[in-house]
Amino acid sequence: RINQVLESVHLSGVKEKMPYELSGGEQQRASIARALLNNPEIILADEPTGNLDPSKSEKIIKLLKEINSKGTTVIIATHDYEVMKKYQARIIKCGNQTISEFEVDAL
Repeated sequence: RINQVLESVHLSGVKEKMPYELSGGEQQRASIARALLNNPEIILADEPTGNLDPSKSEKIIKLLKEINSKGTTVIIATHDYEVMKKYQARIIKCGNQTISEFEVDAL
């Protein structure tokens, strides 16, 4: 199962590497792979692109969208408005002690 999950997050070649030997993007994908091992119904991703360059951020968001398309609910907490604009989905805003739906056009 580990090989299958690593393949699904495009990390099949790093199975024997230690975490410190992985790039930031690879470390993020390894974290997602660990979560996928348990066949979750929901993945909560807190700032999954926070420490990544734009190219790696895009790969992580595309991976999460791919996982979502296969039936897993993916909830992303982010302050990255560029990600919200580029990868439009339902946006829920939490602030000022309220929760409300947010229009991407308002960004």
